[in-house]
Amino acid sequence: MTLRQRMAELLQSGWFTLRELSQELGIREREALGHLEHVARSTRSGNPLRVEHSRCQSCGFHFRKRMRFSAPSRCPRCRSERVTPPRFTLVPG
Repeated sequence: MTLRQRMAELLQSGWFTLRELSQELGIREREALGHLEHVARSTRSGNPLRVEHSRCQSCGFHFRKRMRFSAPSRCPRCRSERVTPPRFTLVPG
């Protein structure tokens, strides 16, 4: 089973942050980010990737318009660095 197939299988089992995915697969976060982007493109029609967007823990701002899978460094509203990372899952189809 390839790394991307293992990642897709993991994502079908629940919600994961990029860090959790990289730890489960034993790879660096930056490498997991590249694989996640590919999995999102390749599964778009069958079982779409769902994203729970990042949120500022200080003011509650939601990063709904952000299209990147990596976590933002700080909040545009209050400039706080307390930002939750996005979480991902694949809807079983």
